[in-house]
Order: sequence, then structure tokens, then C-alpha cells
Amino acid sequence: MNMLAPPHELIAGAGSAPAAEAVYLIIQEQRTPRARAEPFTAHILACALTIGIVEAYESGGTLSIGLGLNRAELESLTAEWAPAARRFFNLAAEPDHVSLDEEETQLHELLTRFKCDSAPLSGWIASIITRRAMAPRHLWQDLGLFERAELTRLMKDWFPTLAAANVANMKWKKFLYRQLCELEGFSLCAAPTCRDCDDFDNCFGEEDGASALARLFRR
Repeated sequence: MNMLAPPHELIAGAGSAPAAEAVYLIIQEQRTPRARAEPFTAHILACALTIGIVEAYESGGTLSIGLGLNRAELESLTAEWAPAARRFFNLAAEPDHVSLDEEETQLHELLTRFKCDSAPLSGWIASIITRRAMAPRHLWQDLGLFERAELTRLMKDWFPTLAAANVANMKWKKFLYRQLCELEGFSLCAAPTCRDCDDFDNCFGEEDGASALARLFRR
């Protein structure tokens, strides 16, 4: 049974997912004073909520599966930043606890170590990035962002010390996993330096392609 309940006007037919563009616009049009004061943060949260809502509706699961946030966290996040998002999911159906596997736990610990402050929002963003990093595309795409530059700005705003270490502008998912390797005292890279690596483009090449939301908008 689908856990999400989108408004009737956004459904193409019984069992259809809500239109991603409509979800994003409704969230952005009904912003809280804090969201209006911090439009970029409101945007990245709206993107994450939108892609999480559409994926959850299509899979018949919960929003927490896609965003890595439990019921209390989703309740607080939407109350402070995106109350209109509540129209698209059933908060009561969200779990009290979100489980992380070993890989997620390590990545979450890395982001938590370098987050800019101890405010709940920083923790929510760390959890969202962790969960979305488990998806197969470029990280900026699976966060629902419109372009890679938005992820770079996000990282600089919320994890400034970590972001500053990415001096060569490595792809963000590659960079995060490289940081995990270095913290553990080993490297998965066989080449002595990045310049000597035969797979340079895999770590530093263009992260092109349409955003995940752009693909959803075109449906």
C-alpha cells in the first residue's frame, strides 16, 4: 500500500505518483519565514523532499527510506522549512528509527565530524547526503539538485573544512569515499598520484547529465 497521499489535482490517475514539478513548486511557494530568509537552504531541502516523495510514492515505501530521516526529524524539518510537503506523505507512517548499514554509518560519521555546527539542520543534511550517496548516479543528481555547483555550495556551507580539502575539485562522491579511506589509513588507489592515474576522468571528469528532478519534470 502506498504511504503517500498527494492532492487529487496532482494525480494523473489512480496509483500515479505526484508530479515532481508540482511538489517542488508547492513546497517553495508555501515557505516559512526561515525558508524565505535562507532561500538556498530552502531550495536544497525542497529538492531532496521532492525526489524522496516521488520515489517513495512510486515504490510504495516511506519518505525516510529515501532521505534517511526518522519521523521526528521529518516532522521538525518540514515544520521549520517546508510545511507544504506534509500534503504529500503520511507522517504517522514514518518509522521512529532509521537503520544504517556499515557503509552508511562510516559516511555519516565522516560528515558529522566535519559539519559546520551542532544544530539539528546540519545533522539532517548529513543524514540526507549519506542516504542519497547510496544511489547510483552523481551525488548532486540523486540529491535532486539542479546542477553540480549547487552541491559544491552545499558542501562549502555545511561542511566547510571537509569541502576545503577538495582542492582539486574531485567528484564529490569519490572525494567522500577517498576521505573515508584516508581516515582508515589505507587507499583504494593504486596510482602514486592522481596525475599518474589511468582512470583520472572517473574521479575528476565532468559530472554532466540532467538532474534527477529534471528527468521527473519531463514525465
